[in-house]
Amino acid sequence: MTRRHMAVAGAFVLTTSSLLPARRPVSQPSDEAAVNQAVETLRKAMLAGDRAQLEALVADQLSYGHSGGAVETKAQFIDVIASRKTVYKTITLSDATVTVAGTNAIARHTFAAEFESEGKPGTARIGVLQVWQKQGTSRKLLARQAFKT
Repeated sequence: MTRRHMAVAGAFVLTTSSLLPARRPVSQPSDEAAVNQAVETLRKAMLAGDRAQLEALVADQLSYGHSGGAVETKAQFIDVIASRKTVYKTITLSDATVTVAGTNAIARHTFAAEFESEGKPGTARIGVLQVWQKQGTSRKLLARQAFKT
């Protein structure tokens, strides 16, 4: 084979490889299902005030932002619910979407709740953005930000 043949073959490979679709990581339906399941498990744990379940679902680095501007750590978030300072009577999630990006996922939904906070009844209807991170075989809530709708 001559240098000319090798050059032509190399040019052919370079040209045709650019025509092939790029291989990008694509989220699998099971990834989205795992995030949706984690969101639902968190909802149930908040209703039950289940400290152990909340601990298992939340990353140590949690940044939990409220619609009023307060931001809580993992310990603060869990303590408010598990100590029953805030008791959720109902939590309904609607308009849910999930986008998986590598080991992270963005979950958005509308959060509607009836609750009792320090003995006073209340309701909330807010938008929520959550960031879930795959840690080992499970998803952990890394960040959450609520906003007024």
